[in-house]
Amino acid sequence: MEFKSIDEQVIQKYQEDEQLMIQLFVQWCVNHELDPNELYARAYPEQQENDSLQKVLKEMDDSDQLEIDNETMMDVLQLFGNYDLAFVLSEEIERLSKK
Repeated sequence: MEFKSIDEQVIQKYQEDEQLMIQLFVQWCVNHELDPNELYARAYPEQQENDSLQKVLKEMDDSDQLEIDNETMMDVLQLFGNYDLAFVLSEEIERLSKK
């Protein structure tokens, strides 16, 4: 019984952390005037619309601006295994740096 509780806690913690990662991604996109849906679709063209991403977009409050540097955003995405999305962001970072 105790093991199940620990497993449930680990799963819940991962889901909370994943939600935070999505929030950071959306905020990073907003800060750089990029569409998070478009970037996500470029990274994962075979996937349908991401429900968690849509939820964060609906709940996002414009008054809560947070600056997220590029390196931190890349590290967070890679930490969660979002390598394809990190690659798309690296392309955007390069494109933005040339402006």
